[in-house]
Amino acid sequence: MGIKSFQGARRQQQNTTEVNAFRVCDFMSRDLITFRPEQSVEEVIQSLLKNKISGGPVVNSNNELVGIISEGDCLKDISESRYHNMPMEQHTVESRMAKNVETIDGNMNVFDAANKFLESKIRRFPIVENGKLVGQISQKDILIAALDLKGQSWR
Repeated sequence: MGIKSFQGARRQQQNTTEVNAFRVCDFMSRDLITFRPEQSVEEVIQSLLKNKISGGPVVNSNNELVGIISEGDCLKDISESRYHNMPMEQHTVESRMAKNVETIDGNMNVFDAANKFLESKIRRFPIVENGKLVGQISQKDILIAALDLKGQSWR
């Protein structure tokens, strides 16, 4: 007499290529609001408010990423200008932007990108290909990807 299994039919293993298909480049924003190093901080503030965004990449005339400017950078500029009683109009993006910008690969899996967000406390990562800015992924984009994946394969 053979041994009988009472486990029942096992569910077939999920295809891991399904999960790997959820790449950053599939969810990143490609139509970006960018800033130039020579722009004034005041122009950036107006654009952030008008477009309801919290920051954006700074690119040169060749669309190469040179920095990122955020609401926090603008607040710092306002605070220091007021403290020193100096007009803001002369301050440029280049003087306030973060220059050491961490980027991620557009082919990275969105779950790996989620971990990178958690580890770094950064709100957005630019994606660069061949030296040019091609997109940006935000925490919100990762949440959208997670809900998309849930609808397709989480049961």
